[in-house]
Amino acid sequence: MHHPSTFEDNGSGTLFGLDALTGTAAEEPSFRDSPAARRMLPVREIHAEPAAAESARGRQIIARFPGARLITVDSHWRIPGLHGNEGNVDRWVRVKGETLVLGERKTLTTRPNGRSADWIAPGASNGCAMACAYCYVPRRKGYANPITVFTNIDRIIAHLGRHLARLGPKTEPNQCDPDAWVYDIGENGDCSVDALVSDNTADLVRAFRQWPTAKASFATKFVNPDLLALDPRGRTRVRFSLMPPDDARLLDVRTSPVAERIAAAADFLDAGYEVHFNLSPVVIRPNWREAWAELLRHLDDVLPERVKRQAAAEVIMLTHNRDLHEVNLGWHPRAEEVLWTPELQQAKRSENGALNVRYRNAVKAEAVRTLRALIDTHAPWLRVRYAF
Repeated sequence: MHHPSTFEDNGSGTLFGLDALTGTAAEEPSFRDSPAARRMLPVREIHAEPAAAESARGRQIIARFPGARLITVDSHWRIPGLHGNEGNVDRWVRVKGETLVLGERKTLTTRPNGRSADWIAPGASNGCAMACAYCYVPRRKGYANPITVFTNIDRIIAHLGRHLARLGPKTEPNQCDPDAWVYDIGENGDCSVDALVSDNTADLVRAFRQWPTAKASFATKFVNPDLLALDPRGRTRVRFSLMPPDDARLLDVRTSPVAERIAAAADFLDAGYEVHFNLSPVVIRPNWREAWAELLRHLDDVLPERVKRQAAAEVIMLTHNRDLHEVNLGWHPRAEEVLWTPELQQAKRSENGALNVRYRNAVKAEAVRTLRALIDTHAPWLRVRYAF
């Protein structure tokens, strides 16, 4: 049965490389050369460490944006006028699209996780061109969070290969995966957007397809059809992040519409990806239960059986941060009307030492029970890998 809903087609005329009218392959350039991609990243300046600019990957990126001004910096992490500049709050979204940073990842560390993945890989980027109001990454940088691309991708991949070799095969199934060691490759960015900038994401997908005991995994809020051509052979898990469309329109700034993310699931599965979903973040606001029920009914209506059979979900309740709250008041105060709810929240010390806020224990537990019950009712095929 079709349920009336607020989900809309984006009216683009093409669906992920196929002509919508004929169903034949569209002879078009890659998506990252399209007007839509250029609107996402109208890069005007590139801040680059000298070694990063001179590397093969750095030269590739600089050539992609020939109109951008190249600025040499000593460190990708501390750039005068970009990091720590309170004036950038007024340009929060513009900075994300108009600025790129190139650096080399100096420390290569793979950390244990156990929730979304077995391991958190050293990321090939930090920051994002999207501007989700709840994003935790900019808390450490100070008033600006454009994409920083790490150009020494070969060293990152070599590190992962050595780490995997030391592990050997996975002998005990867990909720991350029954057979493979799962590595989250996009903890501090969005690999789909990164693929608009360079081949780092493509290089990682190709590396993991050669490793039969491992899987790459990344969450995304952006549909990039270029990823469909990478032939991952089941060794990369894409987790499309979902929330009710009204929440996404308020909070998921510069992202693909939720309906578009859902519509892409079958295409990515058919292209060789494992496709999961992140129900994230769950924001408690008036009528949130009804909104999530509608989203789950939409998933049940539109997803083909082949997607449902292999799908799983992560449920992640909102975590917020006082400093980010103050930043958001400077550029997107409406978001804080639903994100900052002290009557429902309590302080939480995060793993990196930051003082965050999350829903009070009883509030959170009840919300998780509610959402699990909604899933059981409206999308009983959707296995919940974990709820946090």
